[in-house]
Amino acid sequence: MLSVISPAKTLDFETPATTQIHTRPDHLERSQELIEILRDYSPQRLSELMGISDKLAGLNAARFADWAPPFTPENAKPAAQAFQGDVYVGLEAASFDDDDNAFAQQHLRILSGLYGLLRPLDLIQPYRLEMGTRLENAAGKDLYAFWKPLLTAELDKAVAESGTPVLVNLASNEYFKAIDTRKLQARVITPVFKDEKNGKLKIISFYAKKARGLMAAWMIRQRLEDPERLKAFDVAGYRFDAGLSQGDTLVFTRPEGAA
Repeated sequence: MLSVISPAKTLDFETPATTQIHTRPDHLERSQELIEILRDYSPQRLSELMGISDKLAGLNAARFADWAPPFTPENAKPAAQAFQGDVYVGLEAASFDDDDNAFAQQHLRILSGLYGLLRPLDLIQPYRLEMGTRLENAAGKDLYAFWKPLLTAELDKAVAESGTPVLVNLASNEYFKAIDTRKLQARVITPVFKDEKNGKLKIISFYAKKARGLMAAWMIRQRLEDPERLKAFDVAGYRFDAGLSQGDTLVFTRPEGAA
């Protein structure tokens, strides 16, 4: 069984990694193709392309200019520890021990607009490139055209190698759209996290993102192989709600005040 999560805009390349073990992303040659395209963009064009401030555009233009293999622990960092957004607050990959990391390498993947499909210990250099970016390339008008065939095949292969033909979708809609689910041989399970607010259950973005990371970490620490056991997830006040769940959409709810 494999779970998949989205990357994060927030990065931390200052804090040292807590593991010396690392791997190389599988598709750096493809990443290099995108880097070459992006290097032709001025900061102003990057700002317009990505919908970001001039300051952020300048930062990312510099990142694209500096991006260069080979990746080493001196110029790169394991992906699961480099990303620092809400999902990664829940994942807390820096706390994994060697056995956790080994299991995560086999059972967790990160979708990326620049790197394609990452394992947690794959070294990455700083970047910002969201999957929804309409960056024209040889394959088409956007990154979905660039990545979808490869990511679908690679994710299918990773699920098969995980030992159980089940994919747990903990990614955002923007990123999971990069997968052609019709061509997957795996069963896809999508957990949904809802919090009670003012007496009503709602998906609250920050809490839902963090919960995705919490579930990914829980699956790793539980060494989860049986999809039925997902319903036993009981971290941070969330509980499985059979009444709201339908088929392979599993809904987990949390009462008000439990956050």
